[in-house]
Amino acid sequence: MKSFKSNPWLLPQPVLIIGTYDKDGKPNAMNAAWGGEWDMHEIMISLSSHQTTDNLAHCPEFTLTFATTQTMVAADYVGIVSGRNTPDKMQRAGWTVEKAPNVNAPVFSEFPMTLECRVKQKISESETGYYLVAEIVNILCQEQYLAEDGKPDVAKMQLITYDPVHHTYIQLGNAVGHAFADGKQLK
Repeated sequence: MKSFKSNPWLLPQPVLIIGTYDKDGKPNAMNAAWGGEWDMHEIMISLSSHQTTDNLAHCPEFTLTFATTQTMVAADYVGIVSGRNTPDKMQRAGWTVEKAPNVNAPVFSEFPMTLECRVKQKISESETGYYLVAEIVNILCQEQYLAEDGKPDVAKMQLITYDPVHHTYIQLGNAVGHAFADGKQLK
């Protein structure tokens, strides 16, 4: 077995797109890899200092969506270009922006599912960033991405994951089992 030094290689890593408005109501988006479920109705994201953190200081509401194969190029772009330095960042990304119905934040129509979120806590806040804990206020899903049972169909979304080892994006695949059920075979 080969040994490696400590690296941020927790797999899979979602490709999260955070949508915020600045103090003038201008939409912004950033790509964040280090985030996940915090509790049943909460998420956590590790954020360094960005236009997004400036925006969250002004308005503690945002949207969170998951990059897909179809949105990959623009999703990568909003992660490598700062809204602080590129005033036309959102125009270059080419996304259609709508106001979220339940929070003061943008929804990007090109994405299949969006979480509407409100900041609950900033942990270890400093000039370099913080850990953001947020409440999920509501979830929006485009109807073409719903399964027969009326719930979101993750397989239809063609979500991507970030491979931090090789710095690539990988499309998630098909269901291979049933959680909380398949393990019963070993009881």
